[in-house]
Amino acid sequence: KPFQGLMALDSPYTGIVDYKQVAQSYAKDFQEAGGTILTDFEVTNVEMAKESSPESEDGLKYPVIVRNKKGEEISCGHILTCAGLHSDRLSEISGCSPEPRIVPFRGDYLVLKPEKCYLVKGNIYPVPNPRFPFLGVHFTPRMDGSVWLGPNAVLAFKREGYKLLDFSTGDFLDAVTYSGLWKLVLRNVSHGLGELYRAFSLSAQVKQLQKFIPEVTTNDVVRGPSGVRAQALDSDGNLVDDFVFDGGSGNIGSRILHVRNAPSPAATSSLAIAAVIADEAEQRFQL
Repeated sequence: KPFQGLMALDSPYTGIVDYKQVAQSYAKDFQEAGGTILTDFEVTNVEMAKESSPESEDGLKYPVIVRNKKGEEISCGHILTCAGLHSDRLSEISGCSPEPRIVPFRGDYLVLKPEKCYLVKGNIYPVPNPRFPFLGVHFTPRMDGSVWLGPNAVLAFKREGYKLLDFSTGDFLDAVTYSGLWKLVLRNVSHGLGELYRAFSLSAQVKQLQKFIPEVTTNDVVRGPSGVRAQALDSDGNLVDDFVFDGGSGNIGSRILHVRNAPSPAATSSLAIAAVIADEAEQRFQL
């Protein structure tokens, strides 16, 4: 037979970790270094303090006010944002560019039934499609012994739409009025329709999985969790698959650094990425 090319990548030495514990460890380190973590703080406004006197030490050191929807505020000297699904909106709020825009794609996973987990002994990844560089279905053993299969990639109608029928009018209009999305859709109509069909059809998802492990059947899987990918998209309809760091000009723009896109494997590479961001911040803010 003629050579058909690679279908999958077996990754026998890839490790797995409970990333929630990793994040909590980072948080503990941050707090022990003197940092404060605030949750439930939805930013609605970023502006220069109007009443800070130039002669005031605080006014010089912390002239930028970040305000949330409850009216609470924080005084800042410099700002670093990593806002994921809302990174374009936060950039726009701060007076910086809304591009690249975020278009949310939901990814649904299947889970192998416990008695079938023996079929997967390590991580298996599909070879990426350069024209449509989503993750593709892969086989992921978890710390608790379960095995996740997926994800697919379907346009979500809500930025935090983790359920199939979640809908937000504002998020939906933001997506469908963006020319970049239509350019992406028109270039990938058949692929997009296939992903949508597989989102509703269990047998269609399993058929994809059988390309890698033929023994898997619809009786071996159950529907599992979902995630939402913060896909950065430019106005030409190109998926942004590299890191994007930017700020702006003026009083606020020169004091802010936005992490606009942190594609996979951002969690795996988080410490290395942090070093890059720290260097970028030092140069931009002349710290």
